[in-house]
Amino acid sequence: MGRPDVAPHPGAGGAGVVTASDERNLLRETVSALVERHASPEAVRAAMDSERGYDEKLWTLLCEQVGAAALVVPEDLGGAGGALGDAAVVLEVLARNLVPTPLLGTTLAELALLAADAPDEEVLGALAEGASIGTVVFDPGFVVNGDVADVVIGTDGATTTRATTFDARPLVAMDPTRRLAAVEVTASEPLGPDPGLADLAAILVAAEQVGAASRCLDLTVAYTKDRVQFGRPIGSFQALKHRMADMYVVVQSARALVDDAIADPSPTSAALARVTASEAFTAVAAEAVQMHGGIAITWEHDMQLYFKRAHGSAQLLGPPREHLRRLEAELL
Repeated sequence: MGRPDVAPHPGAGGAGVVTASDERNLLRETVSALVERHASPEAVRAAMDSERGYDEKLWTLLCEQVGAAALVVPEDLGGAGGALGDAAVVLEVLARNLVPTPLLGTTLAELALLAADAPDEEVLGALAEGASIGTVVFDPGFVVNGDVADVVIGTDGATTTRATTFDARPLVAMDPTRRLAAVEVTASEPLGPDPGLADLAAILVAAEQVGAASRCLDLTVAYTKDRVQFGRPIGSFQALKHRMADMYVVVQSARALVDDAIADPSPTSAALARVTASEAFTAVAAEAVQMHGGIAITWEHDMQLYFKRAHGSAQLLGPPREHLRRLEAELL
């Protein structure tokens, strides 16, 4: 599923090399440019209130110009031949601006399909193109993009199934930027072994959390530079400088563990990344709200959306205490 760490540079004689890090930096820049042009705060709010819960035009651009939905699918199956880290980069960038897309569920569904003995090329091709939307049911009461999914995968932790008929009911979620639904599968067929979907989901959500937490910090630093009290910017006050420095350390520590989990996915690394990223995002969002003052909890301000995403994401796919129990089991 992954690609080599280095690839021949397309320049003269192939003398140089392009590393996976170089490619991911380019991917990050490309997605960031699309988000900058098409996902302003106003556009994000319009998307989250739309019928499908995301901007279909932006989704098409992400799939056509970036190949966002094709990143983890091998080239011989119609994909981009990338790796988990590529999908994590895109999810992190999108989460910085809370851009609603069906990428998380679609990527997880693709990973489940790829683990089958004979992957369904037609279904994978449609998902890779962005023409179909996928999701994985970990908890039938809270399924990401469950009401707009075409491909619904179930898992018991050991094997996976694909729903042939199902009913989905959209939910009113605390986090309006994350579409959730209750899904009842009425008929399904065996698919294959579970490739560790819970761990892969934990890593991808942790990448989102780091991206959103980083943006919270950036917004807070910018606000404290502009907000003036007692004749000077509040960011010049020593107490706030210390708090923002602490926020930075928390975000970077979480990023390091998420990067480690992406490089070497395992139950332990996934749980560590998920717990740390959940705690980091929750703490940073709370600090950001306090430093912004009363304006941060008004509907007109975006910080309240980050606060809701922080708490909603922390409970998604199992709260931190469940991951802590998994870590305890690994250590004892």
